[in-house]
Amino acid sequence: MADVSLPAGIERLARLLGRLPGVGERSAQRLGLFVLSQPPEYAHSLGEVLRTLHEEVSFCSQCHHFAEGPRCRICSDPHRDASQLCVVEAVPDLLAIERSGEFRGLYHVLGGALSPLRGIGPKDLTIKHLLQRLDALAVEEIIVATSVSVEGEATANYLHGQLRQRSVRLTRIASGVPQGSDLEYLDQATVGRALRARLPLGFA
Repeated sequence: MADVSLPAGIERLARLLGRLPGVGERSAQRLGLFVLSQPPEYAHSLGEVLRTLHEEVSFCSQCHHFAEGPRCRICSDPHRDASQLCVVEAVPDLLAIERSGEFRGLYHVLGGALSPLRGIGPKDLTIKHLLQRLDALAVEEIIVATSVSVEGEATANYLHGQLRQRSVRLTRIASGVPQGSDLEYLDQATVGRALRARLPLGFA
């Protein structure tokens, strides 16, 4: 709902900012007012970055991560372990794994998850390109790191069906009891996954 006490320019900016994920109406107004409170150079720089964003950033031709050239920084890094390929749904998932510091292999971003109810099928994802990459790479292990949701599990099962005939090790990220949680407060699906993904005592 427009605030009649604010100039139309701020309202237009707030409407655009409000389309960002996690930004509500009031947050959008606060962001708009913050931009206006800064020196004009800040708004000009922000506008220039947004104007050239699609020109400077595109998808990596290999893994579909964001890149400033044909290949992203990860695919261009000669020190990455090309024998491991981690398949994720989206770029934020890739970034989360990178922040963990536990994985030094390569990635493949699917661009989403299978969802028949939303009309998203295999052809809408980068699965075909994934299969083509495997023909060119000497991959020994494929880690399926799709989300633990109905769509994520459906995608993992589909990938298993497509890849199980290949001479490559297929693994799925473990899921289960979050650290610091009590079993009595967890849903049965989470507890079940934790039991199936159990590890030897003393595992480090």
